[in-house]
Amino acid sequence: MRLFFVCTTFWASLLATGCALQIQCYQCEEFQLNNDCSSPEFIVNCTVNVQDMCQKEVIENSQGIMYRKSCASSAACLIASAGYQSFCTPGKMNSVCISCCHTSLCNGPRLKKRGNTAAMLRAGPLTSTLALGLALWQMHH
Repeated sequence: MRLFFVCTTFWASLLATGCALQIQCYQCEEFQLNNDCSSPEFIVNCTVNVQDMCQKEVIENSQGIMYRKSCASSAACLIASAGYQSFCTPGKMNSVCISCCHTSLCNGPRLKKRGNTAAMLRAGPLTSTLALGLALWQMHH
C-alpha cells in the first residue's frame, strides 16, 4: 500500500507541475491482417497529457491474426482490456486480447526477454494496479 501511495503521489505531483507528458505509439486504426503495424510509418505522437498509454488489440479468427493499435487514455485502455480479458485466449479461434502499456512504442513487436520469468510475472500485477490507480485518480481530478 505504501508503494502505491508513493507512486500515485509521484504521478500526481508530476501532473500538477504542468509537465507535458507525450509518448509515441504504433497506430493502425483498421485491422491489419497478419501485419502487426510495427514499422516506422505507423508511429504517431499521442495527445499530450491525454493519451498516456499505447493500446494493442489482437484478434485471432479463421482469416488469421488481425491487429489494431493506437494511443489511448489510461482509463479507456484499462477498461477496454479488463472488459475483454475473458475473451483473450491466445492461439485459440476468436480470441480477442487488448493490452495497455505506458512507454513509447511499447505496443510494437513483442521482444524476446531473457531472465527470471517468475520475477517478471510477479511485477505484472503491481504495474497494472498502479496504472489502474492512476487512471481512477485522473477520472476524479
